Amino acid sequence: MNSDPFAIRPARPGDETAIHALVRELAEFEKLAHHVVSTPADLAAAIFDEPSRLSALVAEVAGQAVGMALFFPTFSSFAGKPGLWLEDVYVQPDHRGIGIGRGLLDAFLDHARSLRCARAEWSVLDWNENAIRFYEDLGAKVLPDWKIARYVV
Repeated sequence: MNSDPFAIRPARPGDETAIHALVRELAEFEKLAHHVVSTPADLAAAIFDEPSRLSALVAEVAGQAVGMALFFPTFSSFAGKPGLWLEDVYVQPDHRGIGIGRGLLDAFLDHARSLRCARAEWSVLDWNENAIRFYEDLGAKVLPDWKIARYVV
């Protein structure tokens, strides 16, 4: 485990290659690497082109990207207010346990509060017990009665 201090900041142009590498690491961890077809250019366009479709936070240790959070706006028709969906959050294994994951989630949730969102949501794989405990310790409720439906266009 690395105990170096870390910084969390919004992504800036030039970060897309590091973010994409972290996305690939996450996909490998989730045993879903075969689904990754995106490129760094795809992420750069989504984050930095107008209109922006994706927001990104980068966690750095000694100037190197070691974690990221990717999220985008949603809307709750029931609450009549916006929300945020956390698409991906990932911290490299060697940098876990020093608060980077918590820092990324706190920054994401602070952003949701600043936008006066009704809720912030994300999914978690049912076998990832460490993540489930982490999210519950944050105060999130893992909803047992909701399933994700996906149609690939």
